[in-house]
Amino acid sequence: MRNKDPDGFAELGRTADAPPGPADLNLLRTFLAVHRSGSFTAAARLLGLSQPTVTAQMRSLERQVGRELFERLPRGVAPSPYADELAARVVAPLDALAEVTGDTVQAGERPADPVHLAGPAELMCLRVLPALAPLVADGLLLRAVTGLTDPLLDELRAGRHDLVVATARPRGRALSAVPLMDEEFVLTAAPHWAARTGGPENLATRGPGTLHGVPLVTYAEDLPIARRYWRHVFGRRLDCRAAVTVPDLRGVLAAVVAGAGFSVLPRYLCAAELASGALVELYAPEDPPINTAYLVQRPGSAVNPQVARVRDLLIGAARAW
Repeated sequence: MRNKDPDGFAELGRTADAPPGPADLNLLRTFLAVHRSGSFTAAARLLGLSQPTVTAQMRSLERQVGRELFERLPRGVAPSPYADELAARVVAPLDALAEVTGDTVQAGERPADPVHLAGPAELMCLRVLPALAPLVADGLLLRAVTGLTDPLLDELRAGRHDLVVATARPRGRALSAVPLMDEEFVLTAAPHWAARTGGPENLATRGPGTLHGVPLVTYAEDLPIARRYWRHVFGRRLDCRAAVTVPDLRGVLAAVVAGAGFSVLPRYLCAAELASGALVELYAPEDPPINTAYLVQRPGSAVNPQVARVRDLLIGAARAW
């Protein structure tokens, strides 16, 4: 007897006595709904079926293709690599067929589902959430989560999010990603530190050694952003220990503005402080280091039409970021 998980999914494997054969269209439609929603329960609700029916159909499809399609999770299911490949092959034909036959669920025929969006705390709070305010005012239900890119992408693969703003392009073909914005990094300090080091002109002439003795405020102990800046701009390794670490760039910014020391920050985060004079850009290289952020989602169009609205609005808004 195989144990079911909370989503009604029994652990399934390849059935040796069932050779692969042509899959029934209804099974493929159900499969695509499960793949898109990340849950047998959600797929059943979207299709107007019972959860046991969805479970039985996925058992049947697995027997036909001779492959395991989904892995059970504490909440929902995650597609196998084969399931991702199958979804990529069938999504366009099934969506086209649904348009021709009118076999689609209209947005007004089911309760609106929230859009689950995740990304770095700083970018979410300063850029993403404000950009989505008009959609929320128009009725969008939004559930936002913040965190580091790699764990968020793992959760996206597992179906916990609809979209993730990632600070690196995901590896492999299981996720689709589009460039969202470029973060330019800036070497900054409060005005009194800039004056003590001789200002940007002195640093441009004498190099980063002028910062010796100035405390470094950074995101993490391994100095990820500052090390990248030093390597890209000065062509050397940063050999320094942080005076302050805080895993939120808004905290780094606050500490630097208050006079704790110097740091390397994304320009979008400190633009207002640079404009007001609360911060000074210590060096302005001709080729500043940048990092590209991506908007990532699972393959295929999302069942929830609000996901497409969020995606399109963010891509449009990011042109001005």
